[in-house]
Amino acid sequence: MRHNILVTSAGKRVALVRAFRRALDRTFPEGKVLTTDMNPGMAPAGYASDGCFAVPRVTAPNYIATLLDICRRNDVGMIVPTIDTELLVLAENKHRFEAEGIAAIVSARPFVATCRDKRRTGDFFAAHGIRTPKPVDKHAPTFPLFAKPYDGSLSCNLHRITRAEELTEELLTDPKLIFMEYIDTNRYKEYTADLYYGRDHELKATVPRERIEIRAGEISKGRTEKGPLVDYLRTRLGRIEGCVGCICIQLFRDPATDDTVGIEINPRFGGGYPLALAAGADYPELLIREYFLGERIAYRDDWRDGMLMLRYDDAVFV
Repeated sequence: MRHNILVTSAGKRVALVRAFRRALDRTFPEGKVLTTDMNPGMAPAGYASDGCFAVPRVTAPNYIATLLDICRRNDVGMIVPTIDTELLVLAENKHRFEAEGIAAIVSARPFVATCRDKRRTGDFFAAHGIRTPKPVDKHAPTFPLFAKPYDGSLSCNLHRITRAEELTEELLTDPKLIFMEYIDTNRYKEYTADLYYGRDHELKATVPRERIEIRAGEISKGRTEKGPLVDYLRTRLGRIEGCVGCICIQLFRDPATDDTVGIEINPRFGGGYPLALAAGADYPELLIREYFLGERIAYRDDWRDGMLMLRYDDAVFV
C-alpha cells in the first residue's frame, strides 16, 4: 500500500505539513509528505515537505489530470486539499482518485456545495437547529447590519454598516452580497470549532477555539475551550452525510444568554487548526489510522482545555 501523502495548494501551511510529517514518522516513517503549489519555489510549505510539485490553477482543465499524474509517479496514497477553491473540483473527481487506491480527503459534492454558498449554509444550519444571523432587507434596512459575499473567503469584501449613508449604490447593486443582522462582538465571543468526521460520516472530535485576535481573516491569538459548544455541536452535528476529515465551523456565542449563531462552514483544515493540534487533537494521525491502517475511530475528547496560541511571523531562507 502507498503511504505517501500529498498536501495540495500548500502555500504557507508549514505547520500542517509538519503535523503530517510527525504523524507519518510514528506509523510509516518511510512515507513522504509531498506538496503542490503554483509556484513551488515561493511556497514556504514546499520547503518543509519532502518535495513540492508545480500545478496549474485549480480552475485549469488539466488540474485534476496533473494531480493524478503526480500521485501515480510518487506512490501517493492520500491527498489533502487546503483551499476553498479546489474543494468542488476535487469532490467531483473523488472517484477518479479512489479508483486508483488514493484516498481523497474531501467531502461529497453536495455538502461541499452547501458550504461554498453561504445562503445554502444558512439552510443547513437551520435544518440542524443552529440559529443564523437574521436576514436584512437592504431596501428597508435596520442598523447596524452586516454584508458579505455568499461565496467569499479570506474575510474579503466584508462590510459593517451602521447608518444609511454607508449603504452605497455599489453595495446595493453588488449581486454577491447578502445582508444580515450584525452580531455585536461586545456581547458575543467568536469561535471556530475544528471537527473531525470519520469515513462513516460520524463526528469523532470537536475542538472549539475562541478567536481572540484575527489578522487577514485568520486567527492570530486564540484559546481552546471545553465549554458548552462541545455538546452543542455534538448534539446537532453528530452525523453529516458525505462529510469526512477535518472541517471548521465559525460561530458566535453570547456567554450571558447561551445564544449561539452559526456563520459558516469550511470543509477543510482551517488556518487555525495548529491550535487544536497543539491541544492534542491530532487529525493527521486520525486520517492515517483510518485510511492507511483501516482502524475505526471512536469519539474522543482527550484534548487540552485552555491551550493558548500566540502567533508570530517566521521565515524560510533559501
